[in-house]
Amino acid sequence: MIKIRVEPGEEVLKVLTSGIQARGINEAAIVALIGAVDEFCISNMPKDNALKDIITEYSQPAELSGTGAISGGKVHLHVVLGQEDHSTLSGHLHWAKVNSWFVEAFIVPLE
Repeated sequence: MIKIRVEPGEEVLKVLTSGIQARGINEAAIVALIGAVDEFCISNMPKDNALKDIITEYSQPAELSGTGAISGGKVHLHVVLGQEDHSTLSGHLHWAKVNSWFVEAFIVPLE
């Protein structure tokens, strides 16, 4: 298992992608993702068409947890984001910026 840490001032998917590329990882399970982000973009599907995305950007801090996969060298994450009022948002992560805290990903290579 490897750990990749995203520090303040960094973007989650960019850091994870460069981290797996540097290690030569093409196939893996992202078994845990934990931390906090300050801005993020997620998508979900409309109920009448599973092939479309509803993409929404948020400029607010949120606690982040998730899991994912690396397939063909591409990172794919599904996340849950906790908000100030204790409600959550969830979906496919397109990007997330860390400014105040950090995010850590725990990855198990499959090759």
